[in-house]
Amino acid sequence: MKKIFFFSFLLYAFGSFSQAKKIKILSTQQATADEEKYPGATILIGKVKMEHEGATLDCQRALLYKKENIFKALGEVIIEQGDSIIQYSDFAIYNGNTKKAKSWGDVEIHDKEMKLSTDTLHFDRLNQILYYPSGGTIRDKKNTLKSIKGTYFLRDKKFTAKSKVTVVNSESNLESDHLDYYTNSNLAYLYEPSTVTNLKDSTKVYSERGFYDTNTDISYFVKNAKLFLKERTILADSLYYDKRKGFASATNKIKVIDTLQNMVTKGNYAELYEKKDSLFIINRAVAISVLDKDSMYVAGDKILLTGKLEKRIVRIFKNVKIFKSDLQGKCDSIHTSQNTGLTRMFNNPILWSGKSQITGDSIQFITDKKTNKLDSLRVLQNAFMIQKDSLSEDDYNQIKGRNIYGKFENNDLRTMLVKGNAESLYFNRNDESQKLETITKEIASDIEFLLENNEIIQTKYFKKSEGKTYPPSEFPSEEKKFKDFVWREEEQPKKVEDIFVKNKKNSSTPTIKKNDSAIKKAKKLFIKETTKKQSLKKSGEVKSLLKIKRLK
Repeated sequence: MKKIFFFSFLLYAFGSFSQAKKIKILSTQQATADEEKYPGATILIGKVKMEHEGATLDCQRALLYKKENIFKALGEVIIEQGDSIIQYSDFAIYNGNTKKAKSWGDVEIHDKEMKLSTDTLHFDRLNQILYYPSGGTIRDKKNTLKSIKGTYFLRDKKFTAKSKVTVVNSESNLESDHLDYYTNSNLAYLYEPSTVTNLKDSTKVYSERGFYDTNTDISYFVKNAKLFLKERTILADSLYYDKRKGFASATNKIKVIDTLQNMVTKGNYAELYEKKDSLFIINRAVAISVLDKDSMYVAGDKILLTGKLEKRIVRIFKNVKIFKSDLQGKCDSIHTSQNTGLTRMFNNPILWSGKSQITGDSIQFITDKKTNKLDSLRVLQNAFMIQKDSLSEDDYNQIKGRNIYGKFENNDLRTMLVKGNAESLYFNRNDESQKLETITKEIASDIEFLLENNEIIQTKYFKKSEGKTYPPSEFPSEEKKFKDFVWREEEQPKKVEDIFVKNKKNSSTPTIKKNDSAIKKAKKLFIKETTKKQSLKKSGEVKSLLKIKRLK
């Protein structure tokens, strides 16, 4: 008995459901039929009005196929769904069984948040989804969105647009291959190559994954992020950029390119303050100057760039190391003025040029501002140059004086002048047998050296006061090393990777208080939205998004 009752209930429910889905004619000026031309159709002419489950359709002419529950309309077609949307078109087909409509010919649709214009539109009432396959334009209070293909989810007020997407307002222009855009919040979530261009100053931000707030002009990108400014290009794994505040924060594999100065700065965390013309980078920070076919690498715990291009100052702090194929160095900090071309090394500075070690209280470089090539070198106070003997572990050629002045040609050190209280000590070997023949010690007011391939090929003494040449067996052993002699070969960076090796005595990494409250908020919004992608069968993409490393 219970089975019969249940079966009867199902038949009743099915019948009621089927009846509820039938399209109803509310009004028309004329109803007729033409079985030969339109078999099975009721022809409706003049001020036609139909209704189906909360939606009405108005048009001038229509064909109603009652059996199939299909409605075909033409001429001033208007579809209204309660107070949520209203749609206009020239033609429409509506299926009452599937609750799907197709409209074409000057299609326009309005809801409380936006206006959509297209040539052809599909409307899935059951899932509350609109779709256009061949070009559409969406306008809301803030932006105008255009794309080749687009889907609008009425419940979420969200557009998913693909292929040649643009979102434009008075301040910016967003171009993308795939994005989600919310008409109620004006947020855009990006899933393919995308570029945001500021229309006032032409600065650009590029990424292949992230989000952009069109209200605040804030972007947060997490894949192949690039920021294009007037004087710099910044590349990073992830990038937060607040255009209005002129603040950017970049994380992991950062590369800052200064095309006008032929300089590249790298690191793993950076902050940029446009209005202050300042940038700092930490975590494996290195500044690279391109010099002809060679490059000079300067690394430190922190790199700080301040000032406009013509007056920019570069400061590098703690554990500073320099590497160039023919010149290496080390100090505690470096200060470079791009206005004067002067670079100063501070606190126990040292240089290595070829086989020579050069030290002094202060070491300075001067770069030609026009050619960006090294021009000259200054070693000031207690200048000391040491060169290890090629065949002996205990013998060192030495030059000492008050100051040393060097001159570069095509970025190669070619001449050196030891100025004031100059002393030299040389271990002279036979050119052919390389046997040690004599040891010469000279004292002069000044000594000049000519170098070739970083080797001394000529020496000239000025106002020589005294000097003596000894047979090796007669040279006093206690005079083999000048006062303050220190050989520091173990500190020399002999390849590029060595510039990141920290000193044992000072290996701490600077702690920087990051400007990250806004970044965390942006990241939270981005992850919240991308998590929703699971319901749209994009779980594979979401999982990759959730692997984004946390900003530190």
